[in-house]
Amino acid sequence: MTTIPRYTLAPGLEISRVLTGLWQLADMERDGRVFDRDAAAHAMAEYVEHGFTTFDMADHYGSAEEVAGIFRQQVRPDASVQCLTKWVPEPGPVTEADVRTAIDRACARLRTDRIDVLQFHAWTFADPRWLDALWYLEAERDAGRIGAIGLTNVDTAHLRVAVASGIRIASNQVSGSLLDTRFTTKLAPYALANGVGLLCYGTLLGGFLSERWLGAAEPDWDTLSTWSQMKYGRFIRAAGGWAPFQGVLRAAHTLAAKHGVSIAAVASKWVLDQPGVAGVIIGARLGQSAHVADTAKLFTFTLDESDRRAIADAQAALTAIPGDCGDEYRRAPYLTASGDLSHHVSQFPAPFTTRPGVNGRTLALSGTVWEPMAGYSRAVRKGQSISVSGTTATHGDRLIGGTDAAAQAHFAIDKIAGAIQSLGGTLEDVVRTRVFVSNVDHWEPVARAHGERFGHILPANTLVEARLVGAEYLVEIEADAIVADAIVSES
Repeated sequence: MTTIPRYTLAPGLEISRVLTGLWQLADMERDGRVFDRDAAAHAMAEYVEHGFTTFDMADHYGSAEEVAGIFRQQVRPDASVQCLTKWVPEPGPVTEADVRTAIDRACARLRTDRIDVLQFHAWTFADPRWLDALWYLEAERDAGRIGAIGLTNVDTAHLRVAVASGIRIASNQVSGSLLDTRFTTKLAPYALANGVGLLCYGTLLGGFLSERWLGAAEPDWDTLSTWSQMKYGRFIRAAGGWAPFQGVLRAAHTLAAKHGVSIAAVASKWVLDQPGVAGVIIGARLGQSAHVADTAKLFTFTLDESDRRAIADAQAALTAIPGDCGDEYRRAPYLTASGDLSHHVSQFPAPFTTRPGVNGRTLALSGTVWEPMAGYSRAVRKGQSISVSGTTATHGDRLIGGTDAAAQAHFAIDKIAGAIQSLGGTLEDVVRTRVFVSNVDHWEPVARAHGERFGHILPANTLVEARLVGAEYLVEIEADAIVADAIVSES
């Protein structure tokens, strides 16, 4: 039997480098369908016996947590398994009680008193309260309720914000495949340098990266049978369509024949070999199909330099998936099963409170003690114009971003985005920014952060060195926006 390599994700926590993903259990229960949870739990045993002891699930993956709980308590209570689950709350405020409730629910389903890794997903970074959830999770980890904190679908900028703020992140789960190589550019280098292991899902594109689709006609995208196919069909189209995808399949097939393995093994191996990747997540339809032996072959061969060149040549015909990791859940094009967020999120509450001001103005207030003391608002809208006050990397009584000037800049821009959103606009409406750095030596990381966030908008901009109020603040940013619609709904 092939030995499955392990990866130390956090102190005292080793995972198998191939994780078994249970998200397809939700698809198996779609439209009220029922499956045998006990049979599914027993099906987990084959994976564990082959060394695939790590399972990935979430609070919204149907009965996945319950199935894992049955396995741990009734099927193989003697087995050493690692259960990584996710908490995906609705956008808006997060309380300490919300975090405890989520952990209690996961523990009850998993039939345990301690979660190995709890992975958090934030729907928007324009609302700074996503960081509240992470600090509450830090407290729960210190209390022993969870072993490690992970993130899911977090881009490089916001992984940086979290890490630089002192939050101990063990992992970040993101899409990664032969077609979706976004993780290799910025995220993986930063994660590797900061001890964060990447867990890549979508490695097989919902089964599209397999012999079944080699040379096949382009499917009818409107009649696909599983959520995975619906989702990754959108990735294929975003990457340039069926023809360049077939080119990648042919290259993978040639290498599969060379090494005596499957296309799926080649595809997974390529991702697993990328620097910074701790593991790949391969989905399972427990009780319906298993590819354990084939997956184990991942560790029986090596992709050499000529293999990597052949793959790169095929990838050159692809169109790059837009944005950074996780953007597919936060901006168009939404590369989800439905093509939007309708089956994920019901609403996005305004990040800041708004109220009428004088002379037809609408004010956005963050609630800081400085606003009433100094007599200002976080932002003001009058007609189509929105003006955002000088914004630093503060949230409540916390400094965000520590001594990382780029992280502070990103968080300040998030707050600007949240203020504009609260007043009915978007970051794309910004026409001017003014950036103040406390030390001119920080101009480049701050400018690069500004470029990452505004590079597609290109507002007028000024950057100057200035003495800021508070030695801990490395950057302050203000912005002006003009929106097309002059009507604002007041909260």
